[in-house]
Amino acid sequence: MENWTDTLLVNEMDDGGMGSLKLAPSGTLFQNARFGRMAGDCMFKDSDGIDVIASLYVDKNNQLFELDLWKVDFTKLIYIPELFLEVNALP
Repeated sequence: MENWTDTLLVNEMDDGGMGSLKLAPSGTLFQNARFGRMAGDCMFKDSDGIDVIASLYVDKNNQLFELDLWKVDFTKLIYIPELFLEVNALP
């Protein structure tokens, strides 16, 4: 079985520097993927104390689709910590 970390295609999104990423597993194309659902989300504070919400989305085939990072004041992301304030896993 392939290791997804070795084959995942990643493309930065134009989000003003907040760090969002378009994701495509090997064998798929970014433009062919269609939004499916949120797989989970979490919240953390950037090093400047501003809240950041990170949401992971999958496509209609339950393949990785997008990692959306939203810094609530719309400034550039500085740092992603190792520990998070809260984590929600969706079924």
